[in-house]
Amino acid sequence: MNGFETGQTGGAPVRRRPRRLSQLFAQLAANAKDRVTVASILDALGDRSFAALLVLFAVFNLIPLPPPSSAILGLPLLVVAAQLTYGSKRAWLPKFMAEKSISAEQFRSIMDRVIPRLVRLERLIRPRYWPFWRRRGDRVIGLMAVALAVIIILPIPFGNGLPAFSVALLGLSLSERDGILFAVGSGVAAASVGVVALVFGAALAAVKAVLLWIF
Repeated sequence: MNGFETGQTGGAPVRRRPRRLSQLFAQLAANAKDRVTVASILDALGDRSFAALLVLFAVFNLIPLPPPSSAILGLPLLVVAAQLTYGSKRAWLPKFMAEKSISAEQFRSIMDRVIPRLVRLERLIRPRYWPFWRRRGDRVIGLMAVALAVIIILPIPFGNGLPAFSVALLGLSLSERDGILFAVGSGVAAASVGVVALVFGAALAAVKAVLLWIF
């Protein structure tokens, strides 16, 4: 499965716009059998792997799960974002990550919640205002996603929601070449960093106050 819809005009194949991520995820869910591995998702996504994996792993990190789930789910996101920053043509994950799997029922259950929301969001986004794309736009998004993945991995209570949402927006902007969505995702990313800075600042102040009280 590749990321493009094809057709014919006068007997010659015509390359149309890439299928949207909601369509790719819907086909993955429909084709799921037994267990769904990360490796099988990578193979199915083909040349759309970076944007789709950013969105997919970000979505997994938006699901409320007990610790240390954010560290476990944030690690593949970090690896994918680092490869995007480096300029790799296709995402790769080490074997111990690629072999991770969930049941087909669990995967479809997640997609049943994700795809309708994604469809509604995709109605608002399209290729626009992307002047820097031909240069290093993908690497800029990769670098931002690396920083956000690090925040997701950190053991901050309820601290992975905002950065994960930001990565999802950036992944969609990468897929659709939407400069406006990139700006929105960047704003959410800045807010994520600000929230983390406030949390750490408050924690350091509390530790300092306790130490002064003890000593």
